[in-house]
Amino acid sequence: MIEVKGLTKHFGNFKALDSLDLHVKEGSVYGLLGPNGAGKTTLIKHLMGIYRQDSGTVLVQGEPVYENPNMKSSIGYISDDLYFFSQYTIDEMADFYASIYPQWSWERYKLLKQVFPIDSKRRVTRLSKGMQKQVAFWLSICTLPRLMILDEPVDGLDPVMRKKVWNLVLQDVAEYKTTVLVSSHNLRELEDVCDHVGILHNGKIVVERELDNIKSDIHKLQIAFSGEVPKDFLSDEEVLHASKNGSVLLMIVKGERDRLLTKVQNHNPVILDLLPLTLEEIFIYELGGMGYDIQNITI
Repeated sequence: MIEVKGLTKHFGNFKALDSLDLHVKEGSVYGLLGPNGAGKTTLIKHLMGIYRQDSGTVLVQGEPVYENPNMKSSIGYISDDLYFFSQYTIDEMADFYASIYPQWSWERYKLLKQVFPIDSKRRVTRLSKGMQKQVAFWLSICTLPRLMILDEPVDGLDPVMRKKVWNLVLQDVAEYKTTVLVSSHNLRELEDVCDHVGILHNGKIVVERELDNIKSDIHKLQIAFSGEVPKDFLSDEEVLHASKNGSVLLMIVKGERDRLLTKVQNHNPVILDLLPLTLEEIFIYELGGMGYDIQNITI
């Protein structure tokens, strides 16, 4: 669905994207992760055809998006910074969307009034931020997009509405093979909806894999020995994090699960537990090895 190769973008002397590659399969939910300033919004604006790349290619369904109205009409985009015409009601915004999106569904629009309990005759800019976000989803879902690009999409929504919105989006993924690319700092929520993950750092995708495969490659071990920790313990493995609480050692290690467990068991630990790893922990410890680690600072 999305194929980005060698994407580079400068703003003056600042290189925002650096020969970036990205691959998003049709019908997948792709989580785009990265620290502030990594280039996530810049990448999204290229995928939407708002920015023109300095070099590289940006293709959606095999076509460039920049200056391609037909392709843009199949993409739904919800940005973190919403914009609506200042004098328009929800119904008037729906008329506008219907005029530019050929797949617009009035049937959906009427059905979704049951999900979004907002008077459609109200002026959108008079609504709260959370209600405006609901309107953005309401309108975008009615365009029947082939691709949805979401930038901090549920920020400002209450927990019940967040669940409703994700249910609607995932229903389209299941029924129509809609492709979703979502950028968010709420990693716990992304963990529930995404099947693929890309981590962006310093303008490059540094990790891009299926979420289950990432989790199968990084392990959290809780270990304790009857005496001292054996010398050079797992020194030949890629240890992303190690900390000690009393006699219990907590380690985040990359590698093949059974091989790591066998190595630890060879040192006769009194405790050896394999703990579940969250997406947030994967994000923190993957970037920790790239100079974006957490440091304790005394002030």
